[in-house]
Amino acid sequence: MSEKRATIAALMIGRGGSSLKDKNILPVLGHPLLHWAAAAARRSRHIGRYYISSDDEKILDTAAQAGYAKIRRPDELASDTAQSCDAVRHALKVIEADGPVDIVIVQHANVGTISEQIIDDCIDQLLADASLSSVVPSHEHNEYHPMRAKGVTDEGLLKPFVDTGAPVSANRQDLPTCYFFDHSIWVLRADAIRTPGGQGPWDCMGTRIKPYPTKGCLDVHSLEDLKTTEDWIRENGIPYPDFQAP
Repeated sequence: MSEKRATIAALMIGRGGSSLKDKNILPVLGHPLLHWAAAAARRSRHIGRYYISSDDEKILDTAAQAGYAKIRRPDELASDTAQSCDAVRHALKVIEADGPVDIVIVQHANVGTISEQIIDDCIDQLLADASLSSVVPSHEHNEYHPMRAKGVTDEGLLKPFVDTGAPVSANRQDLPTCYFFDHSIWVLRADAIRTPGGQGPWDCMGTRIKPYPTKGCLDVHSLEDLKTTEDWIRENGIPYPDFQAP
């Protein structure tokens, strides 16, 4: 049953600059990459408004085909060193000018491995627990556990990146649970975006972040990633984008 609300908005973010030219709009199974994320959000039971923040006209126009309102991102928020949460805060002001918003679903334009079920499950959890500042798809990847990571000394030698003060097991299964964000979506309470002092490095997530466990997603950075995205879409039976559907 649809429960679409104007106070729940999708915000897709994507810059024009990339080592893979136009990666956000390259074809995936005959559709621009970002249309797969947009279609999942359009099928959501909850999301009632849709926005795209970018410095690139082609990205803005492609998202507009999916019913996303354009937010032109200032150049200073679209550089290689710009922080994504600053772009989210800039966009939130535009979204709020159209009407009040309680929850913002931040989508990354270079991720097509997302479904409406993941989106709605995260929104449901945020709606069910008023103490949460955000719900974010996350996965375990103990192969890259921070307790196994290495830094480099001034001599060019490896050293533990995190000094635990105690021996660290070489067995992944012995290490404490460690999550990494998928960066497919972030489901954020608008108050968390507005409030400084959130948990870094993405402080717009607030301080009470609940993980939504997944097997991970795929950020597209190469042509091979596009093929892997196509495989995931087929394997998971994701409907093809159809923005004429109700």
